[in-house]
Amino acid sequence: MMAPAATALGFDLRVLAEGADACAVPAVARAVVGDYTDLPTLSAFAADVDVLTFDHEHVPAEHLRSLAAAGVNVQPSPEALIHAQDKLVMRAAVERLGLPNPRWAAVAGTAELVDFGKAIGWPVVLKTPRGGYDGKGVRIIADAEEALAAADWFTGGPLLAEEKVPFSRELSALVARTPGGTAVPWPVVHSIQVDGVCDEVIAPAQDLDPSVAAAAQAAALRIAAELGVTGVMAVELFETPGRGEGFLINELAMRPHNSGHWTMDGSVTGQFEQHLRAVLDLPLGATDVLGDVVVMKNYLGGANEDLFSSYALALAAEPAAKIHAYGKAVRPGRKIGHVNVVGRSAADLPRVRRSAEHAAAILRDGTDSQKENS
Repeated sequence: MMAPAATALGFDLRVLAEGADACAVPAVARAVVGDYTDLPTLSAFAADVDVLTFDHEHVPAEHLRSLAAAGVNVQPSPEALIHAQDKLVMRAAVERLGLPNPRWAAVAGTAELVDFGKAIGWPVVLKTPRGGYDGKGVRIIADAEEALAAADWFTGGPLLAEEKVPFSRELSALVARTPGGTAVPWPVVHSIQVDGVCDEVIAPAQDLDPSVAAAAQAAALRIAAELGVTGVMAVELFETPGRGEGFLINELAMRPHNSGHWTMDGSVTGQFEQHLRAVLDLPLGATDVLGDVVVMKNYLGGANEDLFSSYALALAAEPAAKIHAYGKAVRPGRKIGHVNVVGRSAADLPRVRRSAEHAAAILRDGTDSQKENS
């Protein structure tokens, strides 16, 4: 999704893809197939680019340090990216900065997990520090008995234990920052999760206390500045009315993020264009919302394996919807695209949500159940 923005700006975007069938390959003029965990492959790919950036956080940090030491312009830097790669490093940094953090601990075994649960109260959340996303690598531990039964998770280094935060909703604060230090935020959004997967985003978050919104944006901008983040960063938050500043920091992502997909059609500058501007140290674009409310609705793999066959039906049913397909093979439960709808006023939100859901359902199911049932 960076490709159209790169084309519009006249950039030559190149991709290191895991396989020839990767969905990014047909989007760019030049794609190299290779293993991003192999340093010689990374070095060869980086040899003739102006800047190396990422669409996920899983490139080994030691490889990125080697590239940076060799003079490759890596954005964000390995020193910043480690805070999105390792949740224990992230928690320690948030604590060091004095920003709102859930109660947490690094636990090396079930005994320490039991001690943590007894100290703060059950249930607690156990997370693998690296590699987890969309609910993977997360386990709810209800009591000491379940903690002892989690021994199979302790196969390497320490894990992250956190309090299970009672929150009213999940929020996301998206910002972008250049290597020169210029940074801009987008409005704080409401991120709706279903089974650990982002299902819908409402931008801006409705009925959010302006002081909480301002504090969340300030926290995201401070993290970006203090950690030396470049490009787009999403700070995932729990809204906690009556507790502290009204939110707690959940996780960081240093790349364009699902909670920012609404910006593609709902903001003056979308997150993918902004990321390219940022990592190249170019002036950042305006982040004004193009309407009082924007809804982004993900669609997951379902009964319809031929998405294109349902495009005409979806586009006819919801002409205001903007459809974005990821070019991925359809698998049940896999995120394969999203729909954006812009509303003219906050009062329009229920209709906008219905419109986005309707278009997404047609793409997912291959039929228009609303029309069939009318």
